[in-house]
Order: sequence, then C-alpha cells, then structure tokens
Amino acid sequence: MGMDDKIKNAADEAVGRVKEGVGAATDNRDLENEGKVERAKADLHQAGEKVKDTVRDATN
Repeated sequence: MGMDDKIKNAADEAVGRVKEGVGAATDNRDLENEGKVERAKADLHQAGEKVKDTVRDATN
C-alpha cells in the first residue's frame, strides 16, 4: 500500500467518523449515514490495498 493511499484512506475514515458523530449528536440521520458510508468505503479501499500488497509480496 502506498503511503499516499494510506493517508487518503485514514483521512476518509476520519471524515466519516466526524460526520457520523455530528449526525448522531444533531439527530441528523442523513449525515450520520453519510459518515457510515464514507467509513465503509475507506475500509474497502484499505482491504483492496492490502490484497495488492499481499499479491505483490507473494510474487517477489
């Protein structure tokens, strides 16, 4: 996983957490759900990058 991808995924996850927290605090279900979706996307991207790393390491 490239450092740029790690940073972007961490930032996306952090933004998702903030949106989810603000949505929960303000009883804004749309914002809360948007945060959950962003966190899920970041998790999927991280998993995909880990698979790429594993394949790359296995072929070396």
